[in-house]
Amino acid sequence: MKPTPLTRRTIFAALGLALSACALANPPQPAAAEGIVVRDSRGRDVAVGATQRIVSIGGAITEILYALGLEARIVGVDTSSLYPPQALKDKPNVGYMRALSAEGVLGLNPQVIFAMEGSGPKEALEVLEAANVPFVSFPETFTEQGLIDKIKLVAHAMDADARGACLAAAVSRDLTELRTLRDAVKRPARVMFVMSFVNGRAMVAGQKTAANEIIKLAGGVNAMDGFDGYKTVNDEAIVAAKPDVVLAMQRERDPLNAAAVFANPSFALTPAAARKSFVAMDGLYLLGFGPRTAAAARDLAVSLYPELADKAAGWKPAALSVDCRK
Repeated sequence: MKPTPLTRRTIFAALGLALSACALANPPQPAAAEGIVVRDSRGRDVAVGATQRIVSIGGAITEILYALGLEARIVGVDTSSLYPPQALKDKPNVGYMRALSAEGVLGLNPQVIFAMEGSGPKEALEVLEAANVPFVSFPETFTEQGLIDKIKLVAHAMDADARGACLAAAVSRDLTELRTLRDAVKRPARVMFVMSFVNGRAMVAGQKTAANEIIKLAGGVNAMDGFDGYKTVNDEAIVAAKPDVVLAMQRERDPLNAAAVFANPSFALTPAAARKSFVAMDGLYLLGFGPRTAAAARDLAVSLYPELADKAAGWKPAALSVDCRK
């Protein structure tokens, strides 16, 4: 009788059962009195024990751990962990955060797994959570307070609250400086963030996205306000939105540039095309909502409003220079 080929789901299920069996054979020990308990994005209380071997999944988490001076404890990162540059160069890569290999993560023998909300796929997360390793899912909230809370939560999970308070205070100072810069904006620019083109149609950012929030932080307004998330829109919607500026991510694969965007018939009819107003920035810097977010919003503000350049030049973001390792 011909054997049935193993599917990806079957393999994940088998691995999950094996890990569950190991967990039953070696039940987790009660958390020590001095252990840390973290309420994660799924509303679960996760007991975090040893943190000498961390797998960090999500560019913002990795960036925060480095800013806290805890990078020596990281044993693996995902492909979105692009800052600082040595993170992906020096640490084993477990794959893209939305296409993780459970085997690759567990093969690094982590004592704890930190993952940004939205990591996956579901089957891989089920395997990881079945393993006898604390798994903390960090909420992704694209607001100023959400950024501060994320920093403090990562620090708390690492039993490094003092370092977290130091970094959060630096970021808060930067956000205050950013508000002062933003107050000088006389006429907010209408900005359209373009993620990509799908069959000639633009996928753009609506409300409740990192792009929407960074535009607001920089003193602009999102030209697309009739929907949430990222959506492919028709030509009429783009023309009707009347963007003053088109914003995109810099990337090596399938890059977007001004010539390509404004050659599209729908964008050719916009004020942005008439002014040749196009801004491209590093994706993690622009949308990561990590410690550099205020600096990214400052740089975007100067691109949107060149008259702010002199005012912005005197501001040195605290989060880029503060030493919170002590």
